[in-house]
Amino acid sequence: MNDSGTQRQLRSEQKKRAIERLNEEIKACKGCRLFLTRSRVLLGEGNPDGRILLVALSPGREEDLHDRMFIGPSGQVLERLLGAAKIRRDGIYMTNLIKCLLPKNRRPKMDEIEACGRFLDKEIRILCPDIIVPLGYYAARHIMAKYHADPPAARKDFSTLCGKLVFSHGQSIFPLPHPASLLYHPAFESQVAEEYKKLSTLLQECKWFHCCPMRRFYEEGRLDRQWISLYCKGLWNTCIRYHMEEKGEVHPDWMLPDGTMDERLANL
Repeated sequence: MNDSGTQRQLRSEQKKRAIERLNEEIKACKGCRLFLTRSRVLLGEGNPDGRILLVALSPGREEDLHDRMFIGPSGQVLERLLGAAKIRRDGIYMTNLIKCLLPKNRRPKMDEIEACGRFLDKEIRILCPDIIVPLGYYAARHIMAKYHADPPAARKDFSTLCGKLVFSHGQSIFPLPHPASLLYHPAFESQVAEEYKKLSTLLQECKWFHCCPMRRFYEEGRLDRQWISLYCKGLWNTCIRYHMEEKGEVHPDWMLPDGTMDERLANL
């Protein structure tokens, strides 16, 4: 194994040990009323080295019973959605904002979110995911508030964020509908599946990135990282430059991915 491979393995082992220590802390938590009614604490699972972190709200009845993430009816929906996106479940990490079963599947209270949210924040610091994918309103609100990214003010505002990549304070965030929503509205599954398919795009970088002026400008410190994160290593298939390259159409080096011109790049 070469030096870089050794370093990756060491970082991976360090992550696993840190997660194990955090999980022991979570299991001992009595930070809110939920410890009085829980039968167990549901911990995160998956690949700690995965680039994607899925964040759901809380365990359902089946998840609480079997101590596994997404194995109930919503888990079956998630399997279909990930399958449509050609993403393996064991290639990502998934966790919950609330680690304990919410009685009668009620909505979480603010003090419960605050008490349990600190564990999620620690998970994120340990895992350092490239992309955080909050599933549903509550997870999106917590994650986006954490990164000062204009969280949805109300549940009705969440739908406008779904399937849109956000980059804020150094973190890429990609809100998606929770699979459980399709148990009540199955007619929308094909539409939601298209949003989930964007995850496979996010796991690749644009094939033109190696020779794109955007890369050079960024490495020279002349271009803000958001352009790279949102397009070159984000939803590159929405980049105007990408489509012009594909068609062999000439475009100036100082044209940004959204098609606007940055004359400062032309004059340097």
